[in-house]
Amino acid sequence: MSAVGHGEQDHSHLMDRVYRHQRHFYDLTRRYYLLGRDRLIGELDAERGTRVLEVGCGTGWNLIRAAKLFPEAEFYGMDISHEMLATARRAARRQGADLHLGYGDATRFNPYASFGVSRFERIYMSYTLSMIPDWQATLAQGICNLAPGGSLHIVDFGEQERLPRWFRSALRAWLAKFHVSPRGELERVLRALAANLGADLQFRSLYRGYATYAILRLPLQGR
Repeated sequence: MSAVGHGEQDHSHLMDRVYRHQRHFYDLTRRYYLLGRDRLIGELDAERGTRVLEVGCGTGWNLIRAAKLFPEAEFYGMDISHEMLATARRAARRQGADLHLGYGDATRFNPYASFGVSRFERIYMSYTLSMIPDWQATLAQGICNLAPGGSLHIVDFGEQERLPRWFRSALRAWLAKFHVSPRGELERVLRALAANLGADLQFRSLYRGYATYAILRLPLQGR
């Protein structure tokens, strides 16, 4: 096992502090404002043998729902918070979901070391990039872990550009308390990556800009 860097260790401790108590009621509250998650899960289109990885799996809520919707696929989840992973493991046992869960830093995650799997046909990030300081490295690592022809699915907070100013200000202030920051450059970065990789990108704004939603599909053969 490789040594844990100070940056990874600091972020891991921060996430454990933030969610040590919140994890017990996280899913009850987040379902009302983490919009677009059901759409993302439904569009994974994971057939028999499809390997699906969630980056930043948290309590396992998304993975358990996806595993029920696509029972013939294989589901994997990684997170940097030991507290969240403990909750996810308990939830998976309680729901009878066959999940493979592991600890890791999303900016340099090695799936083979954790799961014995090198590539995934589907990787998704649900309200994850807005919590990771080096979110661009997370995107790059996610793409490195995609199989040819695979797809990266993302839903996260948008710029709320078509919502009232008072709502935007209140939401931003509230998100900052949990170290969450919408990534206004996400579309530009994804379009640059897609152009460089010869990939197809679908990018759209949801709920008047409340959320952004993207699917990046790699070509079957690399350039």
